[in-house]
Amino acid sequence: MFEKLKSVFSNLVKEISTKSLSEKDLESSLWNFQLALMECDVALPVAEQLTNRLKENLVGTKVKRFEDISPTVESSFRELLKENLSSAELATMVKSKKPFTIMFVGVNGTGKTTTIAKVARYLMDRGISVIFACSDTFRAGSEEQIETHADRLKVKVIKHKYGADPAAVAYDAVSYAKSNNIDAVLIDTAGRMQTDKGLMDELQKIYRVVKPDLTVFVGDSLTGNDALQQVQDFNRYVPIDSVILTKVDADAKGGAAISISNVIKKPILFLGVGQTYTDLIPFDPNWVIENILTKTLIK
Repeated sequence: MFEKLKSVFSNLVKEISTKSLSEKDLESSLWNFQLALMECDVALPVAEQLTNRLKENLVGTKVKRFEDISPTVESSFRELLKENLSSAELATMVKSKKPFTIMFVGVNGTGKTTTIAKVARYLMDRGISVIFACSDTFRAGSEEQIETHADRLKVKVIKHKYGADPAAVAYDAVSYAKSNNIDAVLIDTAGRMQTDKGLMDELQKIYRVVKPDLTVFVGDSLTGNDALQQVQDFNRYVPIDSVILTKVDADAKGGAAISISNVIKKPILFLGVGQTYTDLIPFDPNWVIENILTKTLIK
């Protein structure tokens, strides 16, 4: 994964490794680098920030001709990427309150319901009991989908009839959790385009009624800057607290992971890297950095 970002960084090192590190000599190389970052779905403001900061770090650096410059560039990249990536530990948050309510939002096709099942498995493996709220009363087959996951995981589902009030479903799930000493409520909402005001108003109602402790945006990393635009649009309707990126195992570009955390200033909780319940890894900025830099800048 992240093969294109690896290539972008590697190419920059090769291009400038035999040049004097003056601002004039770096200008053209860094401009091409910025364009390449954008082609990897790194958002323009983030690409500009990375490029400008890298130039500040490198201009005037004392490097002898034919000396290996890659450690200098690698060190700068590590520092800048760490500033652009942040994470949070979900299990610790969930244990802070009982029941802890998590609302999951996102557009159609991102794997949101499956991701909720993966999060349930992650929490249950850590001794945290969960319940599902099927607040997707809009899409045909939504109840059957989450019930299939619930049966496999042996998790209870609170649901109403199709077309019912999604906020009422979420409210009933929270009430059930309180009465039955359940640790966490995971609320599945209807996948919707951020331009569908009717469904977004419905999402706001769920938020007002339940007042979730955590609102998680589930985005498809393969959509790149579209995922960034989506989370920004959703955030205008309900406050987004954190992000889960899916399909990262198939993401050759990698720009979404760098851009989202930086632009919305919220942590990434997990990366989805496969189809099974255990294919959900806690987001670790250092892991992402190693996947981008290892074997490209280090000889």
